[in-house]
Amino acid sequence: MSLAQVHYSSAAPGDEGAGGRFTAVGPGVSGALLAEIEPLVRYELPGGVPDRPSDGELRSLPQAFGYFLLSDGSRLVARSAPVRDAGGTGAGVRFHAHAVHVPPGVPLPGDRLPVEAWRSPHWVAATPGGAIPDPLALPPGPAAVSEGLDDFAVSRGPWLAAVLADLRRASDAEATGGRPVVLVERQCADVARWLGLASVTLPRESAERLTFTTYTRRPEGSASRVAGVLPEDAAAARAAGLRVHECAGPSPASDGTGDAWAATAARVWRSRSPELFGEARELPGEPFAAGPLAVTALCAGVTLGPDERAAAAGWAADRPYALDAKRTGQLVEALTSPGIDDRTGPEFDAVGRLFGALEGRCPASVTAPLAAMLVTEAVRGGNGSLELPRRDAFAGPEGAEVAERLGPEILTELADTVGSRPVARTVQLLRVARLLGVDGTESLPGVVDRLAPVLLTETAAHGGPPGFAPALLELLDEQFEVRTALLGALDRVAPEDPGAVARFLERVTLPFTGTQALPHLRMCAEVPEAMATLGGDRAAMWHRVLRAAGVSPFAEPLVLRTAAGLVWEDRAPTVEEARLLLDAATSDAHRAAGTWARLVDAALGASAAAGTSAAATPTAGASAAGTDEAAGLAHDLLRGFPEEIGGRERAGLLLLVLVRELRTGAPEPGWAERVRTLCARAEPVEPTLRERAHTALVERLLAPDRPGAELYDFVHGEDAELIAAYDRAARTETVRARLRTQPAYAADCFTVWTAHPHAGRAWPPVAAALLDEVLRPAVRGMSAEDVAEVEATVGRTGSSGRAEAFRDWNRSSALGRLGRRIAGRVRRG
Repeated sequence: MSLAQVHYSSAAPGDEGAGGRFTAVGPGVSGALLAEIEPLVRYELPGGVPDRPSDGELRSLPQAFGYFLLSDGSRLVARSAPVRDAGGTGAGVRFHAHAVHVPPGVPLPGDRLPVEAWRSPHWVAATPGGAIPDPLALPPGPAAVSEGLDDFAVSRGPWLAAVLADLRRASDAEATGGRPVVLVERQCADVARWLGLASVTLPRESAERLTFTTYTRRPEGSASRVAGVLPEDAAAARAAGLRVHECAGPSPASDGTGDAWAATAARVWRSRSPELFGEARELPGEPFAAGPLAVTALCAGVTLGPDERAAAAGWAADRPYALDAKRTGQLVEALTSPGIDDRTGPEFDAVGRLFGALEGRCPASVTAPLAAMLVTEAVRGGNGSLELPRRDAFAGPEGAEVAERLGPEILTELADTVGSRPVARTVQLLRVARLLGVDGTESLPGVVDRLAPVLLTETAAHGGPPGFAPALLELLDEQFEVRTALLGALDRVAPEDPGAVARFLERVTLPFTGTQALPHLRMCAEVPEAMATLGGDRAAMWHRVLRAAGVSPFAEPLVLRTAAGLVWEDRAPTVEEARLLLDAATSDAHRAAGTWARLVDAALGASAAAGTSAAATPTAGASAAGTDEAAGLAHDLLRGFPEEIGGRERAGLLLLVLVRELRTGAPEPGWAERVRTLCARAEPVEPTLRERAHTALVERLLAPDRPGAELYDFVHGEDAELIAAYDRAARTETVRARLRTQPAYAADCFTVWTAHPHAGRAWPPVAAALLDEVLRPAVRGMSAEDVAEVEATVGRTGSSGRAEAFRDWNRSSALGRLGRRIAGRVRRG
């Protein structure tokens, strides 16, 4: 059918206020369509064009070639070109637009794409007097715009991937109404060539949706999906927020787009192989999936990057039957080429999936290079996430060659003791060694001894199951000798940090249900269930965990350390729990296990807890009982571990024993000095233990039956802290009540508090204050008979001079009271 043609001419120069007009309109083009067409075909001269350009300058001006979609579904293909207004060199410039209207559903002549009509010889620059040929009716064969596309693509190599990615997005069916992609070129013909590249690269339906104009000065208002501008208008387009590709400027720093399809298409063009686009479209997959195009390119020998190779391998892994044997071999050869040095982790993962898909479906000669590449990367590249081939992949000569090449490297690295090797790396090396039949028996004990603590460290660094867990469990399932050696190594490590081993076993379920004893691992594995059922009952947990070991502490003392670490971890047991722990085995067993140190901590910590309890309650009976229990434990520990306990811990335990003896028994003479000495040796001593020792000492010194030698040592010891404790104890209600009701006790205190007036600096002021502030009020409240008894007792236990001193002291008190009464009467008078 014949397509309607439309001609439009601009007003002549100098016609102020006059616009252009349609000079010829073919049949079927309504007035409404003409109103829609007019702004599409208008033309604006570039900046800086002279009013009367020469013929050469006129020919160099851009021509606007466009393809537009109209509101009724019809399309318009148009060319707007500048023309001279009148004959002669000096005439001004106007423009003439020639357009072809294509009704809805009607294909272009010859089923061509619009861009192919760019160089049609039938476009005219003046309104014809009669009928002219249809510019879209092109002669058979490649259109002029297709000529030289390879050279153009190579010249635009740095921009290819980014532009093709944007043109693909612009051609999407959902992109209608979006803002145009702007291509900046010095020649509008080059914009047409970009569209020619897109017409070859994109599927037919996508290319047909790609409306465009090769030249405009106002791309932000363009109704097209692609707009070409000259370099001087690029800044304005960028300022308008459009996606701009300045293909006429310096090369971009990177051509990376993150779009594997576009990157592959760019490499195909640079390889001058556009026929591959058609071949790729014959393969299954989404229209713009990178896999089919990448597979086609690799099979044709096109060099691709790692992302594109990964896409090819992934696509082929998902569709192992899509390629014939020849192309499968070509793909494997391309992926395993020794000249590739930029492979990435995702590429190796994709190759691993491809190997798994092809193994068993293809001859071993086809898959062997993939297997060799995977294990080589596992050894040399350190990729711990690779899915390794099965062992039978290396049964042939290819496997022997790989083993000969990689075996020494594996053994050397496994034997290396410098630094800490990650778990995933060690696991991978052990698995590859087995795949290749490399004998690592000699190095295995050292490998697992270094691996065991690293397992715990890496597990502690993760909130959940560690990433190496699946590969580790596969290794233990594959290699019995490794499982046996590693479980033994972990069992040996467990007593040092049983909590860490228990947390590891909770996150990684190791298979140790066989015949190995593994008492420590079994104890660690018992903890979660024990905690869930027994809660905070640590005594019950102790028994349950110890039973889980399956061996007696007498036969294997280290189970004591493991059990104690699991039950108490970083806490000290209570005295009762420590007694339970002590009675579980002999001192020799605790000595071998090192658990005696926990018992010492329990005894010393109990004294602090007792002191805290005493401070929080009005009676210290429970506290004293707790201290006595701790002292009993301390006594047994000093007797059971005389060589092991030393330093401040020994002094602290001795202090505990001495406190009990001061309270309940008859300590060896010199206990006042021993309290001072032990407190000094136990530094830094628990404040509550020091306080209880001082309290026990001064309470004993305040007792009527205390030895005089101990009192003398105390008074002359010049220990300000002890004397202050004595002062506090003497002021308690217990002592005050005893002074008021026991004349003999009051006499004894008077003797003591007056007997050492020159005993250094700390004692005399405290003694004087106690006489005046504690004893004097007590004597003042006594009856005359009791005061006389105090005086008599002072005389009997001291001397007549001491009795006289008491009378003088008491008289001064009485005179003081009399003076105060007289003064009061005078004031009242």
